[in-house]
Amino acid sequence: MEKAAEFAYRDATISHVKNGIYGSMWVAAMIAAAFGTSDVKEIILCGLSQIPSSSRLYEKIKEAIVRFESGMSLKDYINDFHERYDETLTHDWCHTISNAEIVAVSLLYGAGNYRKAVCTAVGFCFDTDCNGATVGSIMGVALGYDKIPADFTSKAGDTLETNVFGRETVSIKQMAKDTENFLPR
Repeated sequence: MEKAAEFAYRDATISHVKNGIYGSMWVAAMIAAAFGTSDVKEIILCGLSQIPSSSRLYEKIKEAIVRFESGMSLKDYINDFHERYDETLTHDWCHTISNAEIVAVSLLYGAGNYRKAVCTAVGFCFDTDCNGATVGSIMGVALGYDKIPADFTSKAGDTLETNVFGRETVSIKQMAKDTENFLPR
């Protein structure tokens, strides 16, 4: 987790500050933690262990856990969330804190169900593609490829089209192998 957070920090500092950096570190650490557990609360807490406890992001994620554990319904959470944030404002719909809260809540209310978690993330609205992909990544690692519903995987081949010069079309399997070979042992 620490190494994942470190690499995320390095990457995020190019274009982000404070909570934007912490959000990258939180997500990277959660994905790393998901290789060792499928317990979503543990995954979220592992991610939080890599960011400053004094940050607004940390506080909002901890608040989300408390609300979930207090028995707040998902419907009530969504209504409350939309009272606190306005997705028609650029700052709110693409801000790290609001979207990280959506990710955490989707993981918690998804309760280990890939479809429910991803669809909850998208259903909140806001930054739907990023939130759905983040939750899908974490749940995919935590559950394993074989537990991802087939309608989520059947259309995904092994080819990824990028905007990276010299690597416009790449094999996803090869990228995974390249990444694995890059990591320290």
